[in-house]
Amino acid sequence: MHPIELARRRFLYQSLTGCGALALADLARAASPLLPRQPHHESKAKACIFLTMLGGVSQMDSFDPKPALAKHHGTPMDWSKEKATDQVSLFAKPRFFVGSPFQFAQYGQSGRHVSELFPHIATCVDDLAFVRSIQTENGNHPAAVFLMNTGSVIPGNPSVGAWVTYGLGSANQNLPGFVVLPDFRSIPFSGSQQWGPGFLPAAFQGTMLRWKGDPIQDLTPPPGVTAEAQQQQRDVLRALNNEHAARHATNPDLAGRIDAYELAFRMQTEVPGALDMARESPATLDLYGVNDANTESFGKRCLMARQLVEKGVRFVQLYTPSQSWDSHTEIEKRHRQNALETDKPIAALIKDLKQRGLLDSTLIVWMGEFGRTPDCPSDVFAEKAGRDHNTRAMTIFFAGGGVKPGAIVGETDDLGFKAVTHIYRMRDVHATVLHLMGLSDLKLTYYHAGRNMRLTDTGGRPIREILA
Repeated sequence: MHPIELARRRFLYQSLTGCGALALADLARAASPLLPRQPHHESKAKACIFLTMLGGVSQMDSFDPKPALAKHHGTPMDWSKEKATDQVSLFAKPRFFVGSPFQFAQYGQSGRHVSELFPHIATCVDDLAFVRSIQTENGNHPAAVFLMNTGSVIPGNPSVGAWVTYGLGSANQNLPGFVVLPDFRSIPFSGSQQWGPGFLPAAFQGTMLRWKGDPIQDLTPPPGVTAEAQQQQRDVLRALNNEHAARHATNPDLAGRIDAYELAFRMQTEVPGALDMARESPATLDLYGVNDANTESFGKRCLMARQLVEKGVRFVQLYTPSQSWDSHTEIEKRHRQNALETDKPIAALIKDLKQRGLLDSTLIVWMGEFGRTPDCPSDVFAEKAGRDHNTRAMTIFFAGGGVKPGAIVGETDDLGFKAVTHIYRMRDVHATVLHLMGLSDLKLTYYHAGRNMRLTDTGGRPIREILA
């Protein structure tokens, strides 16, 4: 090849990675990555609140009653046909069926069956859409939680909140587009990787807020530091950051860090007002259970979620403590405690959004990483009967924007062990969330590692039966 041709190609390459990158970087800094963007299609939901029940809620003890279990309670069952499992030791010992220790009743005009664990959610069933036939691909907590949050069992992929914020931006430039509200008694496996941006730009990662004390540490300026002094500091910092960014235009994380500094400054004035519990009425605080020790943590975070979506935050994710619903033993004791902490706040969130006219524009998702088995090993049955991990059946529910109220989809077998009709996978749940938010899972892509990456990878099926 002629030397001039080589020089020409090198110039074009360097233009793309050098001058062109600088120009793109200037454009990126000129327009915030969190500016609102048009959805792929019209949708009612403008925000999403994702209620994450870590550990795996038992479907046959919550919203999928199985009377046959009572008949078989304490009797052995041969699971020889089910030993091809990702949990090798699950069927290593004899196992006994465990009847549900909880009573069920029908509620609402839809006549939905709800366990005594959830007396408050029972009053909202006509606003909910249940899916009883979700199956997942992994029965190990860390991998299953990653799958629920990112669509992959392998760490390093963007979370669903990051994807939604990437697709739609945020309606409030003074608050994060994606907020995470964990329970600090025990955060999820791998911590911030569960709400990270993965290969997406850093601006789309989740921002973790606290429900006790200041939502973010060091958010309040030190005593004696005036707004004018802060503005001067900010101007100097911005100039230095821009100069540094111009020399390192190909560093994708640098722009994200600069944006984070800018957002943190704006949040100093926005967050205190957005999350001011003092402006809530005593009746509202009581509705959420903020003043009750059992419901204070989840109740306050549900109230914070309502306040945040009211202020334009796009995606809010709440977590119960890691593995809190993981009741291998003492199913009655453990599920009662977890339901006591979450039932009232969740019902309050639904009712509060509805009476404020926000439920139609806010999608609510309630789910864990997998379901539970109808039996347990014989050696724990007598005094500590519980249930093990089950990837073959899980019940979840949706409410709010674009969801068909009172809908129910899918069935499990007589024992609640396997979904047998209308089977959906985690990628279908993700496709449903995106669809209800106005996004197509096949169009929402980001070029990485040589191909267009998606939350649903090869694509999912929106759960059409719950769409209004």
